[in-house]
Amino acid sequence: MKILDRYVAKNFLIGYAIAFSVLIGLRVIIELFVNLDEFTERAGLGSFAVIKNILVFYGVRISLYFRDFAGMITVVAAAFSFGKMVRNRELVAVMASGVSLKRVVVPIIVLALIATGVLVIDQEFIIPPLAGKLVRSEDDIAGEESYDVRFISDANNALLFSQRYEVQNQTLYNPTILPRKATQRPGIWEVTGWISADKAVYDNKAKQWDLSNGFFNEKGSQSVPAAVNYYKTDITPRDIPIRRKAANKSLLSFWQLHTLAEQGKKLKDQAQLYAQMHSHITDPVINLVMLMVSLPILICRDPKTMKAAVMISFGVTSACYITTFVCKLLATEVFFKMIIPEFWVWLPVFIFVPVAFIELDSMKT
Repeated sequence: MKILDRYVAKNFLIGYAIAFSVLIGLRVIIELFVNLDEFTERAGLGSFAVIKNILVFYGVRISLYFRDFAGMITVVAAAFSFGKMVRNRELVAVMASGVSLKRVVVPIIVLALIATGVLVIDQEFIIPPLAGKLVRSEDDIAGEESYDVRFISDANNALLFSQRYEVQNQTLYNPTILPRKATQRPGIWEVTGWISADKAVYDNKAKQWDLSNGFFNEKGSQSVPAAVNYYKTDITPRDIPIRRKAANKSLLSFWQLHTLAEQGKKLKDQAQLYAQMHSHITDPVINLVMLMVSLPILICRDPKTMKAAVMISFGVTSACYITTFVCKLLATEVFFKMIIPEFWVWLPVFIFVPVAFIELDSMKT
């Protein structure tokens, strides 16, 4: 690695560390300020327990914040790096030595690719195992959470309902399971009966829910309900906190989302799953595109124009970010009697990738 590469890479890494600390820290401080009263609801446990709960809660959520801010952190780090070089007129010296400014951006692009790889690892291998902790509320103590379960669909096409699920003992209280069968109308299911029990405790060895006082009532039958001792399903205690709300499915990995999408749920649910699946691919691409769009604007030789360049760069980056956000919202909407989640998720890439190449090609070096 040449001296110039090491110098540019060092400036970028310093800027990346500062941007990461500022953006993530600001997000944590704002959320803590808004939700501090939620944490203090458990003040009876003692100050040490409350502080520990806050540290654990936000320590886990840093992985989620990094996923959301990874692209902006990279752009801010690039602005910091080139801002310093422009202020000291170092780019003029580089050009005077006969080195193209396109050569200067190579270390930043390489480091941005590495940061994108870290983002992929974060969203595919770090966040999914932590999903159960990421969905808990501020006033819950880790391991003592309880949730309501509102008709979660499993691989058997049955619906699971329970007024309370306790994480600590892996128990569903007063569960109701509604077995269903497909009808001739696509997306329409017919309930064939219901299974009721006093409680259901998950057996980790047998991979099943052991039912206490469980009975199956067949729809339209006058016979005595049949006793049911257990229920086998793909829904595990780890899945319940995540799948109880549609928004929580964004914490799943690409292949977990793919498995859910293949189960053949309602059209709108499938559209949401496919949109989230493709977002796992397009989000890292969009983060790189935001950097590629902003780099040619940031490379200016006159310190007097640097402020304007930074503002324009953040404006273009914000436009890319907002366009991506709006397209995700439109991914599950019906247009011309069709839902095309893949088109909307990939649309920002189709728009801004050509813009990035045009700007790189027109960059004055």
